[in-house]
Amino acid sequence: MKVVKTFTFDSSHLLDGHDGKCKNLHGHTYKLEVEVSGSLHMEGPKEGMVIDFSDLKAVVKEQVVDKMDHAFLYNRLNERERAIANLLEGWNLKTYPLEQRTTAEVMSRHIFQLLQEKGLPVTRVRLWETPNSYSEYDEYDG
Repeated sequence: MKVVKTFTFDSSHLLDGHDGKCKNLHGHTYKLEVEVSGSLHMEGPKEGMVIDFSDLKAVVKEQVVDKMDHAFLYNRLNERERAIANLLEGWNLKTYPLEQRTTAEVMSRHIFQLLQEKGLPVTRVRLWETPNSYSEYDEYDG
């Protein structure tokens, strides 16, 4: 059995060294779909559920949305992106570091791993960067 919950958050980023428009600072309204799988609970307050949607929401909100929403996402290993983040942090503005470029592909894998580490039975993460473009990472990609 699979269930999916959808979230949205807004963030800015740039892809330093990219050969297209995304080398410039810009933002996205991301749509995040989180799929979890498992057997139905057979008894108790969660009977008939894989997971309570409110429990799923709480974990994703704490681990992803609250941290990435309205933040500058950056590659902490990139000198120029780190310099921008340092400037923003000096003004008490929100940033979120990753260990690679902040592409939809890297972010979908990162989010999957964050949620998995928190014990969610996540089987797929789909991250929409625009209404027409998404990256998907699932349990078989790892």
